[in-house]
Amino acid sequence: MIQLMIADDERIERFVLRKTLDKYLGDICQIYEAENGRQALALYREKHIQIAILDIEMPGINGIQAAEEIRRCDPDCCIIFLTAFDDFHYARQAVHVRAMEYLLKPYTERELLDVLDEAVRLTRRRLENTSPAPLLSAAPASAQAPAGPKTDADETDEENRSRILFLSQAIADYVHRNYQNEISMQDAAKAMNYSEAYFCKLFKQCFSCNFTAYLAEYRMEEAKKLLARPTVNIKDIGKAVGYGDSNYFTKVFRRYTGMSPSEYRAKLFIK
Repeated sequence: MIQLMIADDERIERFVLRKTLDKYLGDICQIYEAENGRQALALYREKHIQIAILDIEMPGINGIQAAEEIRRCDPDCCIIFLTAFDDFHYARQAVHVRAMEYLLKPYTERELLDVLDEAVRLTRRRLENTSPAPLLSAAPASAQAPAGPKTDADETDEENRSRILFLSQAIADYVHRNYQNEISMQDAAKAMNYSEAYFCKLFKQCFSCNFTAYLAEYRMEEAKKLLARPTVNIKDIGKAVGYGDSNYFTKVFRRYTGMSPSEYRAKLFIK
């Protein structure tokens, strides 16, 4: 079983999140709860936590501080931040502790589960002693923002709209060219010469979701197109859209469509 921890000082938030995770991941993850950063660190050490979901604003030791301590001990733990504050400073700190994702509340269930599916996949690969896909790495201090417009305050509304339109198209083009490979937000940011924190902020302005969710949805749409071609073997479709593990592909496809790939294809060709 994968060891997963939820750390949030709001009891109701923990309850709702725990209920969601029990429903979707309860068969593969042992789920623990902590109500502050100090408890989170104690639980991490005791249970050898492999996936840590941390609220940032917690009393005493906050989520960032807890993540820094976890990262000093463990380079591989998948760290996912939750926060109600769209704070660029927090986003930069998340990058420096190599967080896997930074989700703004209220996030959608799909956004959360897409990120957790990826965390589970990475953890399983590590347990199998294979090389994991890269997590977000710390951006150099000199790469806090790209060349060109540096802050929202310096830009007119027209310039901001133009930038968002340009970035939206650039991201879409990058995904369309690379979705068949194992790509991450870090890869996309690097390809466009953005720091991860700045790219994350702009991405959510463009698409109102995180990069992982956007990529998964695009892959599912491409998988549907391939399923509509009866000569394409279903076993090959997952690999064709970027999923080396066919079981993982089926699981993601079912969550997006409510049916397995074979059920979806059968429905397409029912007279």
